[in-house]
Amino acid sequence: MNSRSKLTAAVMILLCVGFAGNMAAQTTKERTVMVGGAEMYPSKNIIENAMNSGDHKTLVAAVKAAGLVETLQGKGPFTVLAPTDEAFAKLPQGTVDNLVKPDNKKMLTKILTYHVLSGKYDAKQIWAAVKAGNGKAMMKTVEGGDITFWSKGNDLYVKDSKGTDAKVTIADVNQSNGVIHVIDRVLMP
Repeated sequence: MNSRSKLTAAVMILLCVGFAGNMAAQTTKERTVMVGGAEMYPSKNIIENAMNSGDHKTLVAAVKAAGLVETLQGKGPFTVLAPTDEAFAKLPQGTVDNLVKPDNKKMLTKILTYHVLSGKYDAKQIWAAVKAGNGKAMMKTVEGGDITFWSKGNDLYVKDSKGTDAKVTIADVNQSNGVIHVIDRVLMP
């Protein structure tokens, strides 16, 4: 075989290897969920995904202000009830700006950890608990307070200690260290 033939054969082998590698990547593609205009990857942790969501900029800023980034990047598993930017906008004017001040870190941490459950609870598990509990399922948050899941028709809701109901708008956004359920209100301990 002359040098030109060897070069052609080498190029063909590289193209075949590249094509096969590309096909393998296609077949192992992760099943993602769209949140805030971005794909959420199950191989990424809660913080990595939340930072890409266009709907969770306020939540990410609050988590940073509270110093919880490292915790939510940790092993977990965690179940996070993630309020959207619209949910934060429903709070009285100035509330978020006040909470992210360094003097209010303790209160901000309390509110944010009230949105976290220790363990991974997908929607199927929560629905089963609601059915077993005659329409309600109470769960303890990382903050130490209780929240109550309940349903109305095909919708899942969560009630905080103040009586505010938040609807789960996107369920089962799987993460490498847990799961996120997007909610439309901020919960208060």
